Amino acid sequence: MVMRITLGGISKPHSSKNMKTGDWGTEFPVVDEEKCTACKACEYLCPDSCIVVVEKGEKKVAVPDYDYCKGCGVCFTACPVDAIRMELKDIYKLEVC
Repeated sequence: MVMRITLGGISKPHSSKNMKTGDWGTEFPVVDEEKCTACKACEYLCPDSCIVVVEKGEKKVAVPDYDYCKGCGVCFTACPVDAIRMELKDIYKLEVC
């Protein structure tokens, strides 16, 4: 018997819109609205299209959709002004007594 195995994880763009995948990761992005210049680097490079630049009042800022964000950190790495930081989800934080 011969089996075909595809190595690596490959998915079609926007495929995470079919199911909420936000609970997969251990971290999530937090955008500092004061620093964000709305350059859209994060929006263009997000592999799941779950961070978009929107208008908030008179300013445009990046806003992650936590229902779909897997916490990969691409937006954090791509941000040229360090307006995005990655934070550990509460469920993974330990209290030391």
